[in-house]
Amino acid sequence: MPTAESVLRGLADDRATGALRLGKAGVFYLTGGRVTYAESACCPRAEDLLVAGGRISAHAVRQARQAASEQRPGGGLLVDRGLLTRGELEFCVLGAVLDAAFFLFDATGVRMRFRPEDRHWLGPQWYFDVTGLLREHGRRRAQLDQAWPSAELDTLPVVPLARIPAQQVMLTSLQWEVLVGADSSATPADLARKLGRPAYSVLLAVRQLGAAGLLRRPEPPPEAPPAEPPEAPPRTSPKTSPEASAGAPPETRSRVPSGPPPQAPAPGASAPSGASAPSGVLPRRAGGAARAGTAPQDGTAPEAGAEAVRPRPSPEWLPAATGDPTDVNLLIRLRNALEALA
Repeated sequence: MPTAESVLRGLADDRATGALRLGKAGVFYLTGGRVTYAESACCPRAEDLLVAGGRISAHAVRQARQAASEQRPGGGLLVDRGLLTRGELEFCVLGAVLDAAFFLFDATGVRMRFRPEDRHWLGPQWYFDVTGLLREHGRRRAQLDQAWPSAELDTLPVVPLARIPAQQVMLTSLQWEVLVGADSSATPADLARKLGRPAYSVLLAVRQLGAAGLLRRPEPPPEAPPAEPPEAPPRTSPKTSPEASAGAPPETRSRVPSGPPPQAPAPGASAPSGASAPSGVLPRRAGGAARAGTAPQDGTAPEAGAEAVRPRPSPEWLPAATGDPTDVNLLIRLRNALEALA
């Protein structure tokens, strides 16, 4: 997107006459390729400065604007009626144009449109070359940075401090007006309209007051807390099978045997030596003797003169059976080992 500087240079080369509008930011008025007037949304206009300074009334400005024509511009009418001198009008237009051009050259992202033969109602009172306006813009920008190289107060409400950090302070007349007119809600542009002062002059005074420590500065944003490192996933032993990890207690997972559970023998058949009893069947002591009074739990009658084996109470540290064949088989093997040691 072209800048205001590049478009103005092209219009100056073409010696164009008309108005270059920069969206809602403002407008440049040209006559024969030279700038004769400029208005910015951030600055008071020339007539506003005249009315605020008491040199002319708002009613006289409205009458001159309504009676202005291409043959008799409004500025000439004000001078002919004795309301202003020629020097006062030219000096006011000079300040208003330099003030508006400073902000218009910084406008970005605006749609520009040139309207030929469009003129300002005051008429040409001063002629500015584009190169001279750009040079003045650079000088003013450097002056602002020299006062205080920070733009944090340029668009915020001006808030004076309740207690100054010094025994005595020397202020210019404009700085005093800014401090007195500040109501903690008006920005520098608002104060310029309220005081009837050029916007650049008020902005420079605000930066000077901020550098002197007489204005409240915005607080820095809070720092974000450091990010916590992600938690490491739990480590799983490579020797533990998924089935054992899901069903077995933590203290026995590493000792659970793999493979299918042993099958219970058919009724009447004797279990092979070394094999453990199936689930629900009490193992017998060595020698085949069983204590009387207790029937086997496999459905068969006890042998004559034999004593059924009474189960011993399990130690408290043994886990309770869950019904899982793998858990029951493990408990039976542990109980057989304990009985063998008794």
